[in-house]
Amino acid sequence: MKKVKHILEEKGRMIFTVHPAMRVYDAIRVMGENNVGSVLVMEGDQLLGILTERDYARKVVLQGKFSADTYVQEIMTPHPGLHVVSPSEPIEGCMKLMTEQKVRHLPVLENGQLQGIISIGDVVSMYIQQQKEIIEDMTRYIYR
Repeated sequence: MKKVKHILEEKGRMIFTVHPAMRVYDAIRVMGENNVGSVLVMEGDQLLGILTERDYARKVVLQGKFSADTYVQEIMTPHPGLHVVSPSEPIEGCMKLMTEQKVRHLPVLENGQLQGIISIGDVVSMYIQQQKEIIEDMTRYIYR
């Protein structure tokens, strides 16, 4: 059974972060330059929250605010309250959590230390890979 640690091993542990006092415009630029849908909000090595494209759309654009005049800390999803997983979490558990809570990104923490971040795309890719491996194993077993 595949776990979050397998996703991190495959995709790497690259994490894009912003500071809570950064302007939203600059944080969105970080997302755009790195082709990611979220950034973790950090102060030193402490996880304070996450900022997602959804946060931007709902808390800036739809409220008529300006990203150049709004700070990350005003619209981020704060931690605690942020859904996180451990490296040992099975991907099926991540799929369930993401579906039930309607989130697309999960920071990965182990003993309180940030290990990486996974997206729904990462989880679905790993799930498909796992299913292919199961089918191949069953096929080999049948044709032995």
